[in-house]
Amino acid sequence: MHVDLLNSAQSAHTASLLHQHAPLVHCMTNDVVQTFTANVLLAVGASPAMVIDAGEAAQFAALAGALLVNVGTLTHSRALAMRAAVDSANRAETPWTLDPVAVGALTLRSDFCRELLRLTPSAIRGNASEIRALAGESLGGRGVDTTDTAAAALPAAQKLARESGAIVAVTGEVDYITDGERTLAANGGAALMTRIVGTGCALSAVVAASCALPGDRLLNVAGACLLMKHAGQRAAEGRGPGSFTPAFLDALYAMHGEVAA
Repeated sequence: MHVDLLNSAQSAHTASLLHQHAPLVHCMTNDVVQTFTANVLLAVGASPAMVIDAGEAAQFAALAGALLVNVGTLTHSRALAMRAAVDSANRAETPWTLDPVAVGALTLRSDFCRELLRLTPSAIRGNASEIRALAGESLGGRGVDTTDTAAAALPAAQKLARESGAIVAVTGEVDYITDGERTLAANGGAALMTRIVGTGCALSAVVAASCALPGDRLLNVAGACLLMKHAGQRAAEGRGPGSFTPAFLDALYAMHGEVAA
């Protein structure tokens, strides 16, 4: 399979577009990561909104530039709200992104995510075990942790992209982003990104924001992945998890200044 390696020019281009267009991202995300996700979106130039009531979510999804559906703390009532938001987003032609957190062994989230797959997501972002489970090739990882490598999940990601029509980003030590035909790879990042809560969920929000940008959606999503890896690599230098989070936000914020300079 042919895989093209991304360079920093694409992450710089995506960073510039995010600040230029400042997409409003409707985040239906898990309870653990809402503040961090909002701060990451602000740092990259996007605008976050957390609207979860079923009636309001359906209204807001039609007004937002992009929708994120993250099933990390899924409940039956939240699933109803998410479904209402997705239906509204589709009617309004608002791009929406699915983050299938811990899909696989747990019935509620697995069945729900497979239902959502039929509703034409614009992008899907998950770790290797989540992507393989969503593609029907495994039972998932260990909770939110993957037990597979991103490279091992690449065939599943390509299959999932072809069947769903979505851009699929399978993230890990290397991120692979594919539309089922073209595949891009993003190197970088830092192991410390796995030692704090929320970097993957926040990445899904930035992926959602990138789907609202003009141009080639595959390149925009790939640029979002590389942007987060570059920020993580910078922030991890000489730090532990306690100081990493503010350094990561600072690194994301600084990248646009470097592009604009």
